[in-house]
Amino acid sequence: MGVHQKIDRVARRHLARHVTLPKQFPTIREILHFEGLNGPDGIKRKSPGKDEPWHYLDVDELHGAPLLAIIHDHIHNLAQAVKDGNRQRAAFEAAWLAHAITDGLTPAHHYPLEEKLAELRGGEGLETRNTKRKKIIIPGETKRQMLKNNWEFWGAKGVMTTHLHFELGIMTAISTMKFDTLSFTQELQSELKRDGFDAMFKASVQRVADMEMYEEFALKGWTRHLAGETKNVLVPEIIRMVMLGWMTAILELEDQA
Repeated sequence: MGVHQKIDRVARRHLARHVTLPKQFPTIREILHFEGLNGPDGIKRKSPGKDEPWHYLDVDELHGAPLLAIIHDHIHNLAQAVKDGNRQRAAFEAAWLAHAITDGLTPAHHYPLEEKLAELRGGEGLETRNTKRKKIIIPGETKRQMLKNNWEFWGAKGVMTTHLHFELGIMTAISTMKFDTLSFTQELQSELKRDGFDAMFKASVQRVADMEMYEEFALKGWTRHLAGETKNVLVPEIIRMVMLGWMTAILELEDQA
């Protein structure tokens, strides 16, 4: 819906103001090539159930979270691609790194979707959702059970309906925002060098979770309060963490020099 692209644009623009980017660091046009149909969400449509990136987080189990491993890989691969002068690979890694960080900090991605899908699908794992039909249609032992399961997932206030409406609300809230006054302080950069990206990302996830935005949305729908939090707190937080993710790759590259 364009949210990832907007976050990437703002993050790339602001990072260039605060950090000397390596010559081979990808341009925003190169990065955005690997969003949309060429991004993680596009893969879910092209090859359902096969090598799909899973960008959901259990806020209470951040230690060893699979998403952190995905982020680590993208950071390392971005640093290596820039070092090798492989601009296409660097653009891919930068885009997918930003996407993973953004999803990890989006309240809708803190919902235990994997467990809910297993419950609705009679214990079947994510790997069984390997066709477009199986991704859309929830099975059931009887036609009545099948209808009930699909309503719980796709119906009014259903699991996925709520998820999509929340993300649509984010898109609407920031549609006219430029984030020109976004702060990215020297203290923040020093903290990254001192504590590392993991610690900062986990703290950021906790700050977002403590706002309980998704819980509020499930109860009240999209409100002026949620729109304000999205514009003034959530999305600026996400943009800064994307910048810090890219900056971590640059620091890794400098350490190798």
